[in-house]
Amino acid sequence: MTGLAVLIAPDCYGDSLTAVQAAGAIADGWRQARGEDRLTLAPQSDGGPGFVDVLASRLGGLRTATVSGPLDTRVTAQWVLHGQTAYIECAQACGLTLLGGPPTVHTAVAAHSGGVGELIAAAVHAGARRVVVGLGGSSCTDGGRGLVQALGGLEAGRARLAGVELIAASDVEHPLLGAMGAAAVFGPQKGADPATVELLEARLTAWAAELGDDIADQPGAGAAGGIGAALLALGGRREPGAAVIAEHTDLAADVARADLIITGEGRFDDQSLHGKVVSALAGGARERGTPVLVLAGQVTLSPAALAPAGITAAYSITDFAGSVQRAMDDAEVQLTGLSRRTAGDWPGHNSGIAPEQGTVE
Repeated sequence: MTGLAVLIAPDCYGDSLTAVQAAGAIADGWRQARGEDRLTLAPQSDGGPGFVDVLASRLGGLRTATVSGPLDTRVTAQWVLHGQTAYIECAQACGLTLLGGPPTVHTAVAAHSGGVGELIAAAVHAGARRVVVGLGGSSCTDGGRGLVQALGGLEAGRARLAGVELIAASDVEHPLLGAMGAAAVFGPQKGADPATVELLEARLTAWAAELGDDIADQPGAGAAGGIGAALLALGGRREPGAAVIAEHTDLAADVARADLIITGEGRFDDQSLHGKVVSALAGGARERGTPVLVLAGQVTLSPAALAPAGITAAYSITDFAGSVQRAMDDAEVQLTGLSRRTAGDWPGHNSGIAPEQGTVE
């Protein structure tokens, strides 16, 4: 059999491309230069925006529900039911993109997570015995109070979820409160000025007292504006989002079959090597000696950092496009072009020869 078995497994590229779109763009470019290769598309997610999109592309079972948005306007949210496992994405119900404009001080205070609770209720009503909630991209810092209220309160919520395995899928390990907590770290990204951060912190502190059992101190309690804390208080547990996707889409089998792995994300930097999609893929590939290419919006890591992390080479869409603006405005076309050029430069069929380690463009 000619050609390489190529696994294409990118994360999303910020707001420019979903993981599904990115996988398609990379595949299109690669085929144009190396039509003999056998491509497997396996878009990934760490639990943030695109979590449901990625799972639906592999598992099917896409459903929709009309729920409360972050500012009470009703929104249509998608979720996945696969067997008795439901996959929910908090950004579908309380994401920044649902604010109707840029985040402000007003939205930072007013946004809530009620719609996420409504999605959990819909999943349980549909027969789910395991509910996996992807955390990330939220506009709220309510500690998950809205979610809990939508389930009827803490005690009612716990009773409603009795016998249901509840998983918070997130790579965020921040606690709920303090200098590394939800308000201080993520509040400014959601429109909060310093005074509003203080207000949100005080509100979360009062809520933490209601949650009890030192929930606020647990790793991941601060994820998605504190939705992590609510899920933990309801009896859930946290799992890394990238690992959840890997397990539930059988990524290990895809990696085992691959001669080459291509991944990517919006910004390939030091954080990418710690619990993100790229690091998870590189770790599995390194054990097998499989080369890994990263096609990212921007690359800030030094060449010396790549080989120890199991990365063969990393290439930048920004450098290929000639500017950050063009890379963002024309992301799909530019990523396709970068993939085509990278494929054209890659060694011939099953040669086993990789480009020089640590090459960064």
